[in-house]
Amino acid sequence: MTEISETLLAAKGLTYTLVQEAQPLKILDHLDLQVKRGERLAIVGPSGAGKSTLLAILAGLDVPTDGELTWAGKPFSQLDEDARAAIRAQEVGFIFQSFQLLPELTALENVALPLELRGDKTAQTQAAYWLEQVGLSPRARHRPAQLSGGEQQRVAIARAFVTGPSVLFADEPTGNLDQANGKRVADLLFDLTAATRQEHPATLILVTHDRQLAARCDRQLYLEAGQLQESSDD
Repeated sequence: MTEISETLLAAKGLTYTLVQEAQPLKILDHLDLQVKRGERLAIVGPSGAGKSTLLAILAGLDVPTDGELTWAGKPFSQLDEDARAAIRAQEVGFIFQSFQLLPELTALENVALPLELRGDKTAQTQAAYWLEQVGLSPRARHRPAQLSGGEQQRVAIARAFVTGPSVLFADEPTGNLDQANGKRVADLLFDLTAATRQEHPATLILVTHDRQLAARCDRQLYLEAGQLQESSDD
């Protein structure tokens, strides 16, 4: 395993309060977290604990009510949306439970899209390479409606890796899959992360209810009552 040393992501006093008509609901409560570059981290906890909210804040898709988030020692959560989006485009890959593929695009076009948005002229070639890595070259011209759930998630994995992200966020990546497809997708995710590590230390931050999936990470943290604590794999 690649040596883990440098802190990539650090949250200090992270608080997120949801404003409601009755009374404010504090989802994250002065939470602290450090993630090392190259680490594979699982965040587990009960439904409604705020795992997806935390992931969205760490990825810059949302901002905390209070506290600060830094990337490689530089302020991140304090940036405006355009600045955060620019960093995400260069540094971040996403895998969602609901796949989030564009229905009008083919598998190849969905994977190529992040690179095309950058103006990368090799987007189609790189997309074809990553579809081959996830075993879907024969399905490159198919649209999402023509693919099974497992195949759609494999396309989503290829799209997440195509930009060469320094950090990969995965929110319940096997949650909508049956057991067999869930295992195949999980194996693929960890195999590709391990292969990527040989070239540069990719970081994986994974939200899951699946304890077996979480146990494959270097570290597990349990989120409850707005706080994180170390979790065992029992």
